[in-house]
Amino acid sequence: MKEDIDNKNDNANSEQGTSNEVSSLKEAIVQQAIEGEAPLSKNFTLKKILGGDILSAKAMRQQIWLIILIVFFLIIYISNRYSVQKDLIKIDELQNELQDAKYKALSSSSQITEKSRESHILQMLQNNKDSVLKIANQPPYIINIPEGEE
Repeated sequence: MKEDIDNKNDNANSEQGTSNEVSSLKEAIVQQAIEGEAPLSKNFTLKKILGGDILSAKAMRQQIWLIILIVFFLIIYISNRYSVQKDLIKIDELQNELQDAKYKALSSSSQITEKSRESHILQMLQNNKDSVLKIANQPPYIINIPEGEE
């Protein structure tokens, strides 16, 4: 009988040890699952930020819309910068083209002015010998017509 009682005590102790092991195992699993989602403390220290505590799953879930908004604004900022750079390159090319056109216009204007001078025209006529025009020896004079006589 004493053996039966000892067996029952041993069985009870082993069952209690097994249940203690199961409960401690359960607690360990729960603790490990909750450990990654520990609530954030109100004060952030440099150690917590550099240690990565700020990137816990709960904090990321709470701030997901803020993160999405920041990423959206970064994409807009980068695309805007590229478009502005592209526009600046186009403006620079157009300014160079405008400057070249101004130089060509100035060159053409000076050539036309030089070719239309009286001395140059008379020299061309003398070289071609197809005109009887000559340089006047006498200065021009003014003919006055009285107003009363017509």
